[in-house]
Amino acid sequence: MEELLEQFLVYIELSKSGSKATNEAYHRDIERFISYIKSQGIDDLSKVDKQLIFKYITVLRSGKITDGKISNTTYSRNLSALRSFFKYLQKIHKVEDNPFRQFKNPKSDKKLPEFLTYDEIDKMLNCLDENDPIQLRDKAIISLLYACGLRLTEAASIKLEDIDFNERFIRIVGKGNKERLVPFYEECGIILKKYLTNARNLWIKDDLQHVFLNQKGKMLSNRYIQIIVENVGIKAGLNKKVHPHMIRHSFATHLLDNGADLRIVQELLGHENLSTTQIYTHITIDKLKNVVQKAHPRAKKPLF
Repeated sequence: MEELLEQFLVYIELSKSGSKATNEAYHRDIERFISYIKSQGIDDLSKVDKQLIFKYITVLRSGKITDGKISNTTYSRNLSALRSFFKYLQKIHKVEDNPFRQFKNPKSDKKLPEFLTYDEIDKMLNCLDENDPIQLRDKAIISLLYACGLRLTEAASIKLEDIDFNERFIRIVGKGNKERLVPFYEECGIILKKYLTNARNLWIKDDLQHVFLNQKGKMLSNRYIQIIVENVGIKAGLNKKVHPHMIRHSFATHLLDNGADLRIVQELLGHENLSTTQIYTHITIDKLKNVVQKAHPRAKKPLF
């Protein structure tokens, strides 16, 4: 079963059907399922039936085989991973049935994305000392996340050759290995150059081309960057847990607040569908409503 899983992972990587992060999540989800059915005495995926899946879902949703109870989003991803796995088995290995086809993903309430204000972004950038190499690196990371609206995995994988300082563009490889060019403003370029000269150059040990390194000269992992962003939020005194995607949300929200065209923001974010970007318009509409409510004389007038 493990061999079939490895073959499936190679298959989806070659077909470019998802991002690296999604593929890693699928790996964990399917591996967890295989471990569970083995514990139930099942050693053949063709023996998986509806009753076994019901039992697995009950255990999965209880949190007994995870770090705690999972959200509807995580549960949906697990179903999608297993549905895709069995679809692959049907197509390539002639397994007769896809038992996960009968299980539908739950409807999840779309929450408005959390974002930071302009002042909060400034606090994060201004609380870091550019004379300290580590803090300079962290400032470069946050500057680039905010300047370009990058996903976490995109920021971690940037290489030196991807940055054009003359034209102030960065080449991003996003989901499904789709490339896009995203401009960055002059201040971000200055901070990046300063980091490359005064920090990164101190840590180079191998011919590694990734931009963001640790003190041992190794590429920063996604988790390491998450911790950096969270810690800088704490250092800045923000009363919220900051994560890289929150900075991406801030990038999109602030552009739309300042009159950017929705389709341009879609292109910058690397969204395939405009509907994915449109969630940010709800934020700006709510903001407009609040402004009208506070500022319009008729809105403030008592009804009785």
